[in-house]
Amino acid sequence: MSTDSHAAHAGGHHHDDGHAHSTFSGYMLGFVLSVVLTAIPFWLVMSGTLPSKQITALVIMAFAVVQIVVHMIYFLHMSPKSENGWSMMALIFTIVMVVIALSGSLWVMNHLNSNMMPIHEMTGMK
Repeated sequence: MSTDSHAAHAGGHHHDDGHAHSTFSGYMLGFVLSVVLTAIPFWLVMSGTLPSKQITALVIMAFAVVQIVVHMIYFLHMSPKSENGWSMMALIFTIVMVVIALSGSLWVMNHLNSNMMPIHEMTGMK
């Protein structure tokens, strides 16, 4: 293609291909949010600010879900307007899968802890 045809094609009209696009500031905002959403759970665990382990685990899970949504919006460019809403369906599917994975992991870890490390063997009680 010649330079004139590129200039004629680029000048004047904007075509929307149905995909969301981001700018450098959008990527930087996503990066900063990711760093903050990673640093806060580390701080919560290291400082022991929350009163119980269960509350700490729930707060960390909430931060994990929010961080996955942030990644999907800022880095995978999912929005209800792009691709005729199919990316929103992917977002809903991802959230459901994350909830299942997180709750299943916590359930398995809880049962492994209670079945593999009985209290009477750890303390010497019978």
